[in-house]
Amino acid sequence: MTYTPRRVAGITAVLVAVAAIVLVIVVVRGQQAIPAPTSAASAGDTSAVAATAAPSGRSSAPSATELPGETPSAVRSPTPSSSSTAVLVGAGDIATCRRAETETAALLNRTGGTIFTAGDNAYDDGTAAEFADCFDPSWGRYKGRIHPAPGNHEYHTRNAAGYYGYFGAAAGAEGGYYAYDLGSWHIYSLNSEVISDGELSWLRGDLESNPRPCVLAYWHHPRFSSGQHGNDGSVAPLWEILAANDADVVVNGHDHDYERFAPQTPTGKASATGIREFVVGTGGAALRPFDSPVANSEVRNAKTNGVIEFTLSSGSYAWEFVPVAGGSFRDAGSGTCH
Repeated sequence: MTYTPRRVAGITAVLVAVAAIVLVIVVVRGQQAIPAPTSAASAGDTSAVAATAAPSGRSSAPSATELPGETPSAVRSPTPSSSSTAVLVGAGDIATCRRAETETAALLNRTGGTIFTAGDNAYDDGTAAEFADCFDPSWGRYKGRIHPAPGNHEYHTRNAAGYYGYFGAAAGAEGGYYAYDLGSWHIYSLNSEVISDGELSWLRGDLESNPRPCVLAYWHHPRFSSGQHGNDGSVAPLWEILAANDADVVVNGHDHDYERFAPQTPTGKASATGIREFVVGTGGAALRPFDSPVANSEVRNAKTNGVIEFTLSSGSYAWEFVPVAGGSFRDAGSGTCH
């Protein structure tokens, strides 16, 4: 067959058209095989996958598939909730501008726990200058962790102005009493130097409005004490309200010693369902000897400054008296909530 230039041009056009059609088919099929891009996550970035894997408003532990290169055994367990156990540490009768309060302050750095004070924070009169010169360089280093209570020496200054001025909002409202939650526990800081009807009414109402299986309260003057000041009936109303609401632990200062009591009623009768009281006036002030032991006193020491550390768990608590460096006295134990 003879191919004229016109016939060759026609065959060439047909072949080009066929090639173009084949090329289009190949490209279309190739695009269908490639998945469309998802989110803006870059190659190797699993954050977008992890974000969509957890339901809105909740977090979840990563699964093995969310951690490329790791085997299931390498997946980390969730960190235990910090609310399961809490630490409360402190003492009363603290800063006198002598070495002892610096030594007890050093104990506060053992743990990241919440700090309480059981009154008489700065001697002799709780003035602004005494807080600045004596308390602040020692315990004041941990001021952000402190939940204070006032003592009688704070009120040597009119209206305890030095105390309220130093601690500010942390000291509570005008009456100097307040409550807070610590783990599963409800904690009360009370004012035993000026016990008003308003404080008693507030305490009763707060206990009823915030029922908890575990309750601890601290203030300055002890209901029961074998120390120099002895039993103080003026705080009996606080005990009665707390006992009626199944409180577990009370911590005080005022007497410059350490004393632990067996659980008892507000009238001093031993009871397994009573409140356990601790007197911890060992924060730095000079210690004083005991008088004759009073009923239900279990442990006494008047030779060692230190702090008490509570480990507060759900339904139980443990305590440990921690002495300053060089001290040998210790007291430790545990109890259950009512």
